[in-house]
Amino acid sequence: MSVDSERSVNSHRKIASPHILIVDDEPDIIELLELTLARMGMDVSSAQCIGDAKQLLQSRQFQLCLTDMRLPDGDGLELVKYIAQHCADLPVAVITAHGTTENAVAALKAGAFDYLPKPVSLKQLRDLVKSALSLPPMQTESAVQVSQRVLLGESAPMLQLRATIDKLSRSQAAVYISGESGSGKELAARMIHERSARHTQPFVAVNCGAIPENLMESEFFGYKKGAFTGAEKDHDGFFLAANGGTLFLDEVADLPLTMQVKLLRVIQEKQVRRIGETQEKSVDVRIISATHKKLNLCVETGQFRQDLYYRLNVIELNMPALREMREDIPLIAEAVLAKLCREAGRSACSLKKDALALLKSYDYPGNVRELENILERTLALCFDTEIGKEDLQLPHKAKETPQIAMIKLPVDLEQNLPLQDFLDRLEKDSIVKALNENRYNRTKAAKTLGITVRSLRYRMERLGLNERA
Repeated sequence: MSVDSERSVNSHRKIASPHILIVDDEPDIIELLELTLARMGMDVSSAQCIGDAKQLLQSRQFQLCLTDMRLPDGDGLELVKYIAQHCADLPVAVITAHGTTENAVAALKAGAFDYLPKPVSLKQLRDLVKSALSLPPMQTESAVQVSQRVLLGESAPMLQLRATIDKLSRSQAAVYISGESGSGKELAARMIHERSARHTQPFVAVNCGAIPENLMESEFFGYKKGAFTGAEKDHDGFFLAANGGTLFLDEVADLPLTMQVKLLRVIQEKQVRRIGETQEKSVDVRIISATHKKLNLCVETGQFRQDLYYRLNVIELNMPALREMREDIPLIAEAVLAKLCREAGRSACSLKKDALALLKSYDYPGNVRELENILERTLALCFDTEIGKEDLQLPHKAKETPQIAMIKLPVDLEQNLPLQDFLDRLEKDSIVKALNENRYNRTKAAKTLGITVRSLRYRMERLGLNERA
């Protein structure tokens, strides 16, 4: 029997090993990765350019792809995008040169699972491979609805939102979720976690605005017994409790600046030291953050650190407001109503056509949470099996037929100007008005306009207002 035949027989006797594709044009790097992965029991194939990698991807199935960013026939990002389009279930990690964080972020936004900085740490490589191979298979929409949390709706914003969540769940990137209060930010965070490689590990949700400032450090990082008065036993804190899993920081904009500095260090170093201890502990936590505030504006006004903002906001997920998905309101309302009836132990109720029409026309300042409150209050006061328009008792009258508001322009702007000239004119008039009202005090004028003094100076220079001021 030939050597190749013997290997073939032995391979059939074994359980199929995960097959990993390495794409790199440096033989030394390929050899190092092959040896490390072989010791982990992996089957390895390699390619030295994008063209060869695409041929291998078309010829057989892989469980993970590791690619360098610089390749002879193109950019590693090109391969990341190709895999995202043609092999959606295949996690891909990029190997980046030291100091090229921008490339790593670009790769994560393009759909990469994670990245490895050069020189490659073998421990990081092993951890990455284990995480990638523990990713649950991508599920069909129906399977997800049966087994996990789901965001209901068939509108274009909701379809896009669910697709983005599925994409983010197959990445290790930090995610910042923006959106109005009650729009489902925590639900989206839990959905990302449940579909991720960390789905068997803890999901720890923290409301940053609900923790007193003097307790923040001990709650986030933990403490040792006897570290201070009242520390009667060891306490791990949020980071250690979420180790291996996901830490969800809700209302992250409410963190005081002193805590932001400490949080940034833990995220950068991946090390936590409990109060009262001298040794640091390693933590592996994926951060998902959220706030109803405009975090970029908080950075501009100095309320939020810019360096922490960029650490948290690698990829942004925006939650649409309920009023932007009016066609989904009947489906969501019926689902919420059925859930409330089950929890109350009463027979199923339904909404009449006039009630559904009224619900569709309401603007929902509190989004889905407000819709839930409206229906819960209605059930408490209505004992019929059918709920009509008059039973809803909305906080204020909803418009039966929403009207399109017409923007009234100042007389001197009612002319056909190029868009940029028109916007510059509006901006210039606003700045001049604010300066006049504040007697050309730039600090006060900037506060009136809701921008920083630095931003005001830049805008004045661009618009030619400095000579006047």
